[in-house]
Amino acid sequence: MKLLVFGFGFTGQALARLRPDGWRIAGVSRDPERRRAMADQDVVALDPTDTQDLPRALAETDALLIAAPPDAEGCPGLRTLAPLLDRNGRAPPWIGYLSTTGVYGDRDGGWVFEDSELRPVSPEAERRVGAELEWAELAKRSGAHLATFRLPGIYGPGRSPLDRVRAGDARRLIKPGHVFSRIHVDDLALALTAAVGRPDCAGVYNLCDDLPAAASDVTAYAAGLLGVQPPPEEPYDPATLSPMARRFWSETKRVSNAKAKAALGWRPMYPTYREGLAAVLAAERLNAG
Repeated sequence: MKLLVFGFGFTGQALARLRPDGWRIAGVSRDPERRRAMADQDVVALDPTDTQDLPRALAETDALLIAAPPDAEGCPGLRTLAPLLDRNGRAPPWIGYLSTTGVYGDRDGGWVFEDSELRPVSPEAERRVGAELEWAELAKRSGAHLATFRLPGIYGPGRSPLDRVRAGDARRLIKPGHVFSRIHVDDLALALTAAVGRPDCAGVYNLCDDLPAAASDVTAYAAGLLGVQPPPEEPYDPATLSPMARRFWSETKRVSNAKAKAALGWRPMYPTYREGLAAVLAAERLNAG
């Protein structure tokens, strides 16, 4: 299996760590330092502006994963790769697109499923809806099988509430009834490896853990794992937040992962933030030791 990841970052690194035997992974990144670090994970590093190696790698790819977020001009993966795919006259048999559960908008704490109406509120979520549609159109005209994965907040070693507690930046905002869903990056990587290259798994999937939870509970648990006092509780006040944080807190929903479990045979190793944060801390201590 030859997998090309456009936007090789946090998720790509987890895929490289957990790749099945026989997989070869190439990653596309604009960051020279990140491209140099890919060699440590036996990943072929590609520059999106490369006019020789990137087209060649794309032509040999079995599966293409788009992990780069859209910008104001749309999906950078589509801008870079669509002309190459049209020129080759061939798309990889399988394409995966990483989207966001933000496309569902605010549901006042209710559950959302893959067939729920899309109600994007933020500009970022609206861009994701547009990118989903554009990749669906490309897959349709090229004959590729497209799997779209809608993701909540992704956490893992080096990117979790543990880091915010250590840095003293964590806050415990209290907004009754407000919950978020999340996923450990290794659980995301396991779900992707289960789906990659399987045309029968084309479609849309929510990927998240089993327990939507209040952010204040997650922060308190992270503090407990570190053996420190949690930040004091604060009543939610949008005036104290950045515009992006206000948009984040303006939405609350519970995200169902039932379809991914049934279709992919996937089960999260870390079904709640408790197991996930404990695993993050253990991995950080192991790496530090």
